[in-house]
Amino acid sequence: MCAMELTNTTTRTVVPAGGGRAVWVRRGDHLKVIDIEGGQVGDLFAFAAADPGEHLSASHTRTSTSRLFPRVGEQFVTNRRRSILTLLADTSPGVHDMLIAACDPARYQALGVGEHASCADNLRNALAHSGVSTDVVPQPVNLFMNIPVGAEGDLTWLAAVSRPGDAVTFTAEMDCVVVVSACPMDLNSINGDGLTPLAIDVTSPNSLLSKEV
Repeated sequence: MCAMELTNTTTRTVVPAGGGRAVWVRRGDHLKVIDIEGGQVGDLFAFAAADPGEHLSASHTRTSTSRLFPRVGEQFVTNRRRSILTLLADTSPGVHDMLIAACDPARYQALGVGEHASCADNLRNALAHSGVSTDVVPQPVNLFMNIPVGAEGDLTWLAAVSRPGDAVTFTAEMDCVVVVSACPMDLNSINGDGLTPLAIDVTSPNSLLSKEV
């Protein structure tokens, strides 16, 4: 006879060095961002599937958690104060940032560079390929970014300390589109010795699989 069992289906998306990719996740899905080679910052953005005007908000999340970055088990919330992602697991040293804005063309121009890839453009391009448009570039969740805050409030730009294979896993609390940019910043030390790719694994639990019994 045929029976049904629950299984998990995982889809991997590789984010090229300096590029960005978007993935759609449903409520209950697990989303894992993997630093394949180590030392690479990943800017993560999340927008509600029902209305891209609602997005993950770093400032609202800090208000909700009273922390610079959530602990495992705590939630990221939107600009409408609804839960969008939960931090499920973190195998990295746990050094991340939610203070630094996404790099953009104006940032590179100020640094004396004309044409340069940016996380802001990566976000717009990835969303466009997914049929989503937005005029807003929210404050990203800067995975693996190492920006310590000094005793007097000063910020220091240091190389990411994530190791090859380190990963951060989230649970989706609503249907949403998530964009990850493998930050193309190569004018300071945040990405260590050079730009490298990231990976996004989306696992959809509780898929039904038939088997003979």
